[in-house]
Amino acid sequence: MKSPVLSIALLAALALSAPAAAQLAQNTDAPIDMTADELEVAQSACTSTWRGNAEALQGNARLRANVIRTFFDSKPASKPGAAGGGCGDLRRLEAEGGVYYVTPQQRVRGDNAVYDARTETIVLTGDVVAVQGQNVLRGSRMVFNVNTGEGKMEGSAKGRNQAARPRGVFYPSKKSNP
Repeated sequence: MKSPVLSIALLAALALSAPAAAQLAQNTDAPIDMTADELEVAQSACTSTWRGNAEALQGNARLRANVIRTFFDSKPASKPGAAGGGCGDLRRLEAEGGVYYVTPQQRVRGDNAVYDARTETIVLTGDVVAVQGQNVLRGSRMVFNVNTGEGKMEGSAKGRNQAARPRGVFYPSKKSNP
């Protein structure tokens, strides 16, 4: 016989671990599959914290970090005066410590990241390194739209010869001689 506390904890984890209407991968309605060494759920706050080798997968995109926190919308109560209606769509993911965002086209590393499901953007901060093929881009803050593929890299310094400005190394594609 199952413990009622275990059953309630399992239901709470399932309710919070199935984010809807979110896109980590470009142009997909696939579910987000999350895993970690440890999961903590706060049902009343509609949050969950995934600790230890945390990973969120969707389609061909992967977000990996030491810790990933999920934040969901709260559903209103079905009747006035009734208890809350539970948790709804994924609103935001926050990743900290050794963050990697990987797709077939690029790999981005940073110290921290925030994914906003409404704007479909991921903001990576810290020592940010983005790699696409042989091309490498470095900065301290990168804003990337996962749906359009458009992005912006910022640095923490301004002016010539400052080390913390955005920097890129781009290799021309090799052309074969006829």
